[in-house]
Amino acid sequence: MNCRKSLQMAVLTLSVLLPIAVRSEDWPQWRGPNRDGAWNETGAMESFPPSGLKISWRAPVGPVWSSPVIAQGRVYVTDVELARPTAKERLLCFNESNGKLLWSRSYAVDYPDWAFDPNAGGPRATPIFRDGKLFTLGAMGHLFCLDAVKGEVVWEKSLAKEYGVKEFTGITASPLIEDELLILYICGKPAACVIALDMNSGKEVWKALDDSFTYSSPIILTAGGRKQLIVWTQEAVTSLSPRTGQTLWREQLRTPGDQAVSTPVFSDHRLLVAGLMLKLDADTPTASVLWPETRVASKRVLSNTSTALLQGELLFSAKTSGELVCLEIATGKQFWQTNTVTELKNGSSIHITPCGDAMFLFTDRGDLIRAQLTAQGYREISRAHLLEPTSPFGDRKCAWTPPAYANRHVFARNDKELVCASLAAAK
Repeated sequence: MNCRKSLQMAVLTLSVLLPIAVRSEDWPQWRGPNRDGAWNETGAMESFPPSGLKISWRAPVGPVWSSPVIAQGRVYVTDVELARPTAKERLLCFNESNGKLLWSRSYAVDYPDWAFDPNAGGPRATPIFRDGKLFTLGAMGHLFCLDAVKGEVVWEKSLAKEYGVKEFTGITASPLIEDELLILYICGKPAACVIALDMNSGKEVWKALDDSFTYSSPIILTAGGRKQLIVWTQEAVTSLSPRTGQTLWREQLRTPGDQAVSTPVFSDHRLLVAGLMLKLDADTPTASVLWPETRVASKRVLSNTSTALLQGELLFSAKTSGELVCLEIATGKQFWQTNTVTELKNGSSIHITPCGDAMFLFTDRGDLIRAQLTAQGYREISRAHLLEPTSPFGDRKCAWTPPAYANRHVFARNDKELVCASLAAAK
């Protein structure tokens, strides 16, 4: 074979292999690569086999509500060992292909007595991966920057000592990274509700706000000619400059902490925070309320467990009582409602992940659903039971933790195990 033919063969081979590499992606933080809950891979199955999903592997884990993250062939999860008198928070690293434990790191935490309940103790924040480092935040403010391959500590901080964080208050939101800044919503004092640290050293760059904690995680969006950090506290929705912490705009939204759970979502200058729809100005960093007009907190929360999806001119969301609804983004008008996705009980959850022209829905019953959501209605394509609900809630148990999707697999966890199942279409 001459050089030209060899080169042509190499180019042809590369052209065949490249789309596969481009179309697979990791899930390196809370709600995926772009923090928007979307899974952008191709090659996922369009319907599930009658026998259910093929489980690639299972691994034992302890209780917590943080989601898995997947990066460079590894799966990272946090959990807790609730053995009195001292709890141990842990970070576990598994091989993505076979579930083998590669390393673990644990540290002692002095929990108050009530936190030894599996439904209360343990890290809530999902770790975040960037540039070979893993950042993890514990329930009482233990912050670690780790070498993601070896699990060795690069730097660490006690946020409880430095910022006066009390017990679990405020240590629930998942961290995010913007440029070289690690941004944390921790509700420290004074005026350290949100802090930004240099991700390479842990040194404080700025701090802002004097608000109260919620379970909601912040996002960064671009509107009004600049990037904006959106934080939902018990007092308000606030837009900050991610570079300096300066307040750009603020809309009062008084919400009890246990109702402020969902992550804000943004699309085409519309920002949804729970059930409050805001319009962000295209030219200046300002916002105005689209709907609803009422300021009653209960009327401004669609779900206290699940994050909505904005798609085109439509909004899809679970409701606190378990229904799935479709609303018009511009007006809040309801197009339809279905009660067939999960049980109609308080605490129900439906985590919606768009993928191509359909959606994956994960419910509090541990079911994974492939469905189409349109303005005309809900059409369920197939459903598979992925894992058992284990979190006690009243007279039942729930699977509340949102799964992660990466490299044509779904990764879901409860209080007992981490499950990896294939979603790859048959060849």
